Amino acid sequence: MSLSVSRPAPEETFDTRQEAPLRTYQVRTFGCQMNVHDSERISGLLEGAGYVPATEGDADVVVFNTCAVRENADNKLYGNLGQLAHVKESRPGMQIAVGGCLAQKDRETILAKAPFVDAVFGTHNIGALPALLERARHNDAAQLEILESLEVFPSTLPTKRDSVYSGWVSISVGCNNTCTFCIVPSLRGKERDRRPGEILAEVQALVDDGAIEVTLLGQNVNSYGVEFGDRGAFAKLLRACGSIEGLERVRFTSPHPAAFTDDVIHAMAETPNVMPQLHMPLQSGSDKVLKDMRRSYRSKKFLGILDRVREQMPHAAISTDIIVGFPGETEEDFQATLDVVEQARFATAFTFQYSKRPGTPAADLPDQLPKAVVQERFERLTALQDRIAAEENAKQVGRTVEVMVTAAAGKKSAETGRLSGRSRDQRLVHFSVPDGAPVPRPGDLVTVPVTSAAAFHLVSDPASAADYSLRRSRAGDAWDRAQADSCGVPAPAADGARTGVLLGMPALPPRQ
Repeated sequence: MSLSVSRPAPEETFDTRQEAPLRTYQVRTFGCQMNVHDSERISGLLEGAGYVPATEGDADVVVFNTCAVRENADNKLYGNLGQLAHVKESRPGMQIAVGGCLAQKDRETILAKAPFVDAVFGTHNIGALPALLERARHNDAAQLEILESLEVFPSTLPTKRDSVYSGWVSISVGCNNTCTFCIVPSLRGKERDRRPGEILAEVQALVDDGAIEVTLLGQNVNSYGVEFGDRGAFAKLLRACGSIEGLERVRFTSPHPAAFTDDVIHAMAETPNVMPQLHMPLQSGSDKVLKDMRRSYRSKKFLGILDRVREQMPHAAISTDIIVGFPGETEEDFQATLDVVEQARFATAFTFQYSKRPGTPAADLPDQLPKAVVQERFERLTALQDRIAAEENAKQVGRTVEVMVTAAAGKKSAETGRLSGRSRDQRLVHFSVPDGAPVPRPGDLVTVPVTSAAAFHLVSDPASAADYSLRRSRAGDAWDRAQADSCGVPAPAADGARTGVLLGMPALPPRQ
């Protein structure tokens, strides 16, 4: 589907920036890791078309990569668009584009509500963005192009990664499940799997560029291979990643409990660079609610998976997704969720209050719950999970952990002087560098003792340099090169002097 929407000519139709040698861009991302990955492709496409990232002030092109799953996604988009409307009026030649899941769903609605938008594109045609922007400039008319099926697999497009030390690799797109609360299958289509050789080639390319960590992405990663007839393909893919020299950490998200098989557990436990961390979406602990959600597993099976994972990886950190207040959820159903959460001992949980999503079967179910009831249950669930997370983190105190240093600093880093990173099980660790010890760069690895803990992070304040070990890595070298290429200053100098820490890979909040 492609169309142009004409609009009244502005007082001055000549684009005063048209002859400028470089146009700047900014990508604003909402939603899941898949959207973050897509935004890296959008950035790569724009830079391939001659745009450069905006570093200060307003950008010449602002792209919104939207989500249709999170609550109030449309309000957030139109609020952000409204803030830019007056900016665009004062900047001849500025362009605004909207892509992602909400664009795939709402289509003409976006242009009707925000006629100053220049381009709207969907989840299946990310690669069309540069052409749509150029066509909008040439025709002085908004361009809308939405495809109903995938045109080019996103991972074949150019990319501009947010992080040089860690990267996303998409193994599939789309989903074959029919969960009643989810609109993703209608927006991203049926599952399409990449061939293993293509995936491993992309992983190798990331490692060759300096990355030491990859996260394999898919709406349902453990169903990978069904399209080409190999139900054991995901476990084989994990083992194949273990043979890539220089790749130190492999993660994946998200699996589906119904299709999670023991061969994947064996591959995780037996492949040294696959991390002892698992995100396993629960959604509800009530078997009745799971049935209403069309989640084809029950709480007993879910807890059994966790038991088998911990049998082979005793220190594995397990996280989850939970929806509170699904239509028809009774107090008994909610108590079942609390019971499963208590048994599961999640390291962290992404908890959501159910809200209607037009186009999903659940939106038309009877017994929609009052907001006050959902809010009260949500608060009880998060209080329980916060307590469990704090207890599980407290068990880490006294352990020694290997931390990959990230560019993102903690909120109190200026006050505490601590740097931040992720342990092998993905826990957030804020650590200090003892006096006289060398300071790591993002991508380097430090081994430190856990000295205290809170619900959402661990703290390490080594008593002396003897309790602190730094391993400078290829990823840290890549960080230095990237900073030099961008005329930046490497975060820590070779002599250990402290310098500024720049923001890097985006992080998702533990709950919403």
